[in-house]
Amino acid sequence: MEHVTEGSWESLPTQLHPQVLGALGQLGFPHMTPVQSATIPLFMKNKDVAAEAVTGSGKTLAFVIPILEILLRREEKLKKNQVGAIIITPTRELAIQVDEVLAHFTKSFPQFSQILWIGGRNPADDVSRFKEQGGNIIVATPGRLEDMFRRKVEGLDLASCVKSLEVLVLDEADRLLDMGFEASINTILEFLPKQRRTGLFSATQTQEVESLVRAGLRNPVRISVKEKGVAASSTQKTPSRLENYYMVCKADEKFNQLVHFLRNHKQEKHLIFFSVQVCVAVTVLAFYCCLSPHGLKMASVMPAFPSALKTEKREKAEGVGRAFFTSEEQKAFSETPPPQLTQALSLGAKALGDPKWPVTLSLLSPLGSTCACVEYYGKALEALVKSVKIMCIHGKMKHKRNKIFMEFRKLQSGILVCTDVMARGIDIPEVNWVLQYDPPSSASAFVHRCGRTARIGHGGSALVFLLPMEESYVTFLEINQKCPLQEMKLQKNTGDLLPKLKSMALADRAVFEKGMKAFVSYVQAYAKHECNLIFRLKDLDFASLARGFALLRMPKMPELRGRQFPDFVPADVNTDIIPFKDKIREKQRQKLLERQRKEKRENEGRKNIKNKAWSKQKAKKEKKKRMNEKRKREEGSDIEDEDMEELLNDTRLLKKFKKGKITEEEFEKGLFSSGKGTVTTADLGIPDLEEDC
Repeated sequence: MEHVTEGSWESLPTQLHPQVLGALGQLGFPHMTPVQSATIPLFMKNKDVAAEAVTGSGKTLAFVIPILEILLRREEKLKKNQVGAIIITPTRELAIQVDEVLAHFTKSFPQFSQILWIGGRNPADDVSRFKEQGGNIIVATPGRLEDMFRRKVEGLDLASCVKSLEVLVLDEADRLLDMGFEASINTILEFLPKQRRTGLFSATQTQEVESLVRAGLRNPVRISVKEKGVAASSTQKTPSRLENYYMVCKADEKFNQLVHFLRNHKQEKHLIFFSVQVCVAVTVLAFYCCLSPHGLKMASVMPAFPSALKTEKREKAEGVGRAFFTSEEQKAFSETPPPQLTQALSLGAKALGDPKWPVTLSLLSPLGSTCACVEYYGKALEALVKSVKIMCIHGKMKHKRNKIFMEFRKLQSGILVCTDVMARGIDIPEVNWVLQYDPPSSASAFVHRCGRTARIGHGGSALVFLLPMEESYVTFLEINQKCPLQEMKLQKNTGDLLPKLKSMALADRAVFEKGMKAFVSYVQAYAKHECNLIFRLKDLDFASLARGFALLRMPKMPELRGRQFPDFVPADVNTDIIPFKDKIREKQRQKLLERQRKEKRENEGRKNIKNKAWSKQKAKKEKKKRMNEKRKREEGSDIEDEDMEELLNDTRLLKKFKKGKITEEEFEKGLFSSGKGTVTTADLGIPDLEEDC
């Protein structure tokens, strides 16, 4: 199917509905793309289709049109709550985009209702909307769709509603699997009828995608559409109208080059990609997969999963987890992580024998680190590139993310600073430049980033910034991805903007902390790059990198332990006193610092007690026990040992309460508990110090 050429919509063997043709005319698509002319006739002939085509080739219409035509030709019309088609996408942005395209067509067919199910919204509202308005065509992300199948208690029996299903589409299938959705996809497939048409659309056909084809499709027709004019032996995956550039510059020059470039292209639309930190997420996932049934399923499909999970350390981690969480929390954790994620991360990392333990927990937060570069540089660009709309988007955002995406799509010019959440399938009109501040962790992600421009016949350009030691990556991309790049020379008279960035960090603790986290995120992502023969951590110039991030000091992290950086001069300032510009955040910080100082003073007062030799403490306890027994014998007391122990515990509690070491509530709780059985002060979370008695 590689030599299929585009033609007019009227040339299809099966004529399209007049209103479908009308909608295509309104959208400005008079001709089919190769993937559309290859896929639509097969889909409409009841064939399962597995289509591979370069990014930006028009895959969305290749499944939207057959869905409408199949449902229009259905003998028995769909009722309000009968589902005729489901489209699954990996990200909510792509789901919104597909839903918009679909809406252009369904407005001409009021008999069809469509519904969008994505994260960041209240599931209960989605259930209510489905009951009231119906959903003949569902566009959804895997997690939300799987959740909807389990919401029977809310009166939604989706399993019954999908018995009428005609078409299932998996869009960006390779990305669905890369993001660990295989378990969710398999669960969803179990609810769907076997007699259906299935379309699987992808920019690359990986081994995982091939496995999904075998599991979910019946005798599929495979379609591989290449760029026009590209040799059959070639496997180029980027659009032919894309101009790909690279620029080699030092780490402490990169930001200046970026700002200079943006200032010279203010009237254009840009996407700026930053890589995200991955190694901490692996640790979280390792612990999650040990504890959660859902996580264990995920572990089986995650690439490069920590080998520690296959050893006895997995049992160790599981034991820690089960000791740490209650049974109710363990049950809840099978769906979503509990509030104690930071502690879970700590325990999981320690149990798995993570060589990077211990690490500052504030820098270890997986969600904070992944978005740190975006937020840090987004704020910097806002201050330094004037008269341009600058927006930021990353995976941590919820409701805000959808709003930003929709707003940026409508802009004629502007800058969107983002992570790879925007790298797949997203169609933003007239993007002029895709700028990659640093290369992604995989070569395929590089191709998908570039594919956000030069879409469906339009022109576009992409530029990646490389360090001098990374220049061989250009050759690697040309061989590995058939993606040739041409060099762009360094811009002159860029000016040094890093002192301004430092001033921003000195004036606002939020900027300072984001810069530190961004640096940590970059280094740890670099250490996990799949092309580690080129991206070698040991060759990285950390001093130049820290200057490029405009750091005031080096962060404490395992990768820097034992290293000296004579070329990096830290700022002559105590970073602990840098305040937040946000007065509320600064007030909260001061309260926290005061509490920490108070706890430190209290701990210093108890330090000598805690450090007393264990043998002396034991001897004192034994002496006290002998004295009590002697007193009982001399007085002829008839008090039982258990009652005596209870009395002593009550006495200890009273003394601690008088000294202000426990609250009145803790004192009453201890007294109440002692009536039911022997409860030590340790049971209340209070150290049992014999010297207090």
